[in-house]
Amino acid sequence: MTVLASSSKTRAALLEQAGVKVTRDPPRIDEAELKASNRRKGAEAGVCAMALAEAKALTVAARHPKTLVIGADQILNCNGTWLDKPRGRADAKAQLAMLRGQSHELATALCVARDADVIWHDLQRPRLTMRQFSDAFLDRYIEGLSRDDMGAVGAYRLEGAGMQLFQRIDGDYFAILGLPLIGLLEFLRGQGELEQ
Repeated sequence: MTVLASSSKTRAALLEQAGVKVTRDPPRIDEAELKASNRRKGAEAGVCAMALAEAKALTVAARHPKTLVIGADQILNCNGTWLDKPRGRADAKAQLAMLRGQSHELATALCVARDADVIWHDLQRPRLTMRQFSDAFLDRYIEGLSRDDMGAVGAYRLEGAGMQLFQRIDGDYFAILGLPLIGLLEFLRGQGELEQ
């Protein structure tokens, strides 16, 4: 059994759909402090995302001896501004208004730990460009946001109406969803966790 150091339904579903049986165990770390610490050090978004993924995996690995633990994190970076999950509809609207017509990067980090060691990691940087949508479209989009949408950085999910926000997408689709799956599956096959 593999453990996912997360409460994310999306990440768990991606793994389950790919044939990886996982148990979710949220790490309960202070993500805001880790982000703030990385910002003070001048770290870029990918370095910070990896630090968060590692902290999650190692925290949970300490509770599950000899077990593979997957940690992941994602930071939306738009021209040096990092966005977190919106705190409400007004925050979601402000984020989307800021992203409208702009390109942003989703630094998506993934690592696997066993006991006190990180044994594998991956960092993907998909780039997404939002179209210049109207204020009326934005208002309708905000009205239709679900709880799951509000739990996503940038207040969008490509597997839903959020796809209509975009003009161009470059990079790994699974990384955009929060879990760079292709490399992870290859690693798990190498560990004997999946069939070759």
